[in-house]
Amino acid sequence: MKRGIFLLSAIVAACMTVGSSHAQTEDLFNGKDLSNWNFVVADGNTPAEDVFSVQDGVILVQGNPFGYMYTKKKYADFTLEVEWAWVDKPSNSGIFLMISDPKTPFPNGIECQLHAGDAGDFILLEGADLAEYKQPAGEDRPKFPVVKKRADSNEKPVGEWNKAKIEVKDGVMKVYINDLLQNTGTSNVKEGYIGLQSEGGLIQFRTVKVTPAG
Repeated sequence: MKRGIFLLSAIVAACMTVGSSHAQTEDLFNGKDLSNWNFVVADGNTPAEDVFSVQDGVILVQGNPFGYMYTKKKYADFTLEVEWAWVDKPSNSGIFLMISDPKTPFPNGIECQLHAGDAGDFILLEGADLAEYKQPAGEDRPKFPVVKKRADSNEKPVGEWNKAKIEVKDGVMKVYINDLLQNTGTSNVKEGYIGLQSEGGLIQFRTVKVTPAG
């Protein structure tokens, strides 16, 4: 009898652990509105809702004016999962990581590039740095330094959903595009806001969720 009670207790404890782990995942997009996001728009005369909106249960970003929507709190040591799709033609956008001060259209931070054909590149914004970036000797630092992805593009065509999974642990960022490891970056900055960019053309986002690292 005691053995049966012990086994039952172990099963209950395991189920509670699994449930607790699942409960940690935070849906950054609630499927209805953008009430849990803040916004930066380069054109101060354009309301954020004209650039960022929800239609048919997905986030629609116009691409112009430039700007981004960003989380209301900073995150450190997490896995971020984002799905995106181009609406009418391949264009440009990005996922911002480690944003320290969300004021300008290109804040200090790391961009996971979503530009068509380059998804998985890292772009270093406003003086941000990664250990993997090697500046050519004798050359000035470019405005937007790039750490290129590892493999050829594995993105899906217009109208189909792509998936980015970004693992961040102690400042080390690993980017998987459609389940393929495309890039790794090491930052001295270990927490920041997360953002979704408006830059160039119509783009949709749906799944946007973050899970604390175990």
